[in-house]
Amino acid sequence: MTEATLNSGDHERIAAAIRAAEAATAGEIYCVVARRSDGYFFAAAFAVTLGILLVSLAAAFALEYWWIAVRLPHFVVVQLLAVAAACALLWWLPGLRLWLAPRRLLWRAAHANALRQFLARNVHLTSERTGVLIFVSLAERYAEVVADAGINAKVPQDTWDGIVRDLTAQARDNRLADGFVAAIATVGGLLSRHFPVSASDVNELDDHLVEI
Repeated sequence: MTEATLNSGDHERIAAAIRAAEAATAGEIYCVVARRSDGYFFAAAFAVTLGILLVSLAAAFALEYWWIAVRLPHFVVVQLLAVAAACALLWWLPGLRLWLAPRRLLWRAAHANALRQFLARNVHLTSERTGVLIFVSLAERYAEVVADAGINAKVPQDTWDGIVRDLTAQARDNRLADGFVAAIATVGGLLSRHFPVSASDVNELDDHLVEI
């Protein structure tokens, strides 16, 4: 996925897509894009430390094989300095952490962030439980649709998964705004089918994309 910041034109297109979709439904659509969902420092530091210990073990056997004597305190100091240098590098270059953190951990953090945003943005508090969050976390290359109970009970999971696949495909092609617009249109169609707009409908959530 692209990590480029969406420009003001992209924001307006997405907001217009939300307004158009909600014009035909009593449901609510909310969009969030996150730069990243976690810092991953400790996960990356653990991976680096484990790697250094394994390399140290191999070095210790090699030194023993070649009859090279190294005092244990010196060996330990070198290990500690290597770990400290690696952690400092991870602190100053946070982009490296993504390469060291397990993919499962990245997706778990992004999923947890999606749920936090769903609750923090009050998507779960619509009157008919018809709120839908479209969430993207760029660093993790992760997208998710989180639907409240009212609409989720009427739409199979495969449908939400298909929306996510299309969104991530367009994001990989550096067309994140297009992906959001298409996802909003699809979600809006599902909402209008099951929860058509009524004369008393009230807009309960803001119609814009939030970047965090």
